[in-house]
Amino acid sequence: MKVRKRRPRQKAKRAGRVTGAFDFRLYVAGKTAKSIAALTNLTRICQEHLNDKCRITVIDILTNPQLAKAGQIVAIPTLVKTFPLPTQRVIEDLSSTERVLRGLHIGFTVSA
Repeated sequence: MKVRKRRPRQKAKRAGRVTGAFDFRLYVAGKTAKSIAALTNLTRICQEHLNDKCRITVIDILTNPQLAKAGQIVAIPTLVKTFPLPTQRVIEDLSSTERVLRGLHIGFTVSA
């Protein structure tokens, strides 16, 4: 019987480096100015702060109202981080990067 030695796990560094992927659901109502701004801002945040390691699912509650009810969405636009856990929500157009990262409990500081 062979015995394998375990290597100690390396801890992921949180200082500006993201490991793994993020899964976001963005709930919007049609192609309004706020909906477009929220998607644009989320895409920018993913590129600049999350190294493009994001999967964004846009859910239009006008075409799929049952998904809004199932997701307990009460305001739009709403961003829901489903992975990694815990699930977090941010309700706004996502224009404030610092507020979005803090609201999603992503441990980065934003330099001005």
